[in-house]
Amino acid sequence: MKKIISIVLCLAMLMLLCACSGGNSLSAIQKKGKMTVATSPDFPPFESLEGGKIVGIEVDIMDLVAEKLGVETEFVQMDFESVLPGVQAGKFDVGMSGITVTEDRQKNADFTTPYFMASQAIVVLVDSPITCKADLEGKKISVQTGTTAEEYCMANGYEVLAYQANNDASSALTTGKVDAWVVDNEVAVALVAELGGQAKVLDEAMTQEPYAFAFAKGSGELVEAFNSALSELIADGSVEAIFENYGVPYVGP
Repeated sequence: MKKIISIVLCLAMLMLLCACSGGNSLSAIQKKGKMTVATSPDFPPFESLEGGKIVGIEVDIMDLVAEKLGVETEFVQMDFESVLPGVQAGKFDVGMSGITVTEDRQKNADFTTPYFMASQAIVVLVDSPITCKADLEGKKISVQTGTTAEEYCMANGYEVLAYQANNDASSALTTGKVDAWVVDNEVAVALVAELGGQAKVLDEAMTQEPYAFAFAKGSGELVEAFNSALSELIADGSVEAIFENYGVPYVGP
C-alpha cells in the first residue's frame, strides 16, 4: 500500500510540474476558439481606445494572425507593467503593447521574431534648449513604468520620473515637472500631434529596439505557429499595409 501511495504521489507531482512548466498550447487555443490578448491601450498608434474599443496597428496584426490560426481574438485591457507578468503566469495567451525584446525579458517569456524596428524618441517643449541626447545630462526625464525607456534611462544615470500611463508622462513634460519625455517614436509623433504645437520630437533617437509579441515560457508550438502566420503577413505586404493605414512608415526587422 505504501508503494502504491508513493507512486500516486510521484505521478501527481510530475503532472503538476508539467502543468506549471509548459506555456499555452496551440491546440488549447484552437479548442476554446479564441486567443486572449493582454494589452495596455495607451500606446497609439499601436493600441489605443476609440469609443471604448481597443484599436491600432498591433490589434489589426493580431486579428489577421488569429484568422490564420482559425481562432478569434479577445483583448484584455490593463497597465503596461501588468502585461508581461500576466502572460508569464498563463492568465493570457499572448501579450502586446509595443513590447521590446530584451535579454532579461527572454528569461521569463517566449517571443515571436521581431516584426518592427522601433526607436525611443526624445520629446521636449518647442522652446527647450535641449537639442540632442547629450543635452539630457542633469535633466529630469519622464517615462512610462515598466518600459525599456525607463530601464535605459535609469541604467544610464538619468533622473527619471515614471508614470503608469504615457498620457501622464506627457503631461509631466507640458506642466514643467520634467525637461524631456522618452517614449517610442511612433507614439511620440502621435501624442505630440495632440499637444497642439507645445512639444517636438528631436531628430536624434535615444535608442533603437525590436518589437515582438510575448508568450508564456514554454509556448514553443504556439510561438512557432504564430511566427509562421506572422511571416506570411510580412512577406505578402499585409503588415506594411496596416502601418500605412495608420500613416506610419514601416521599418522591417
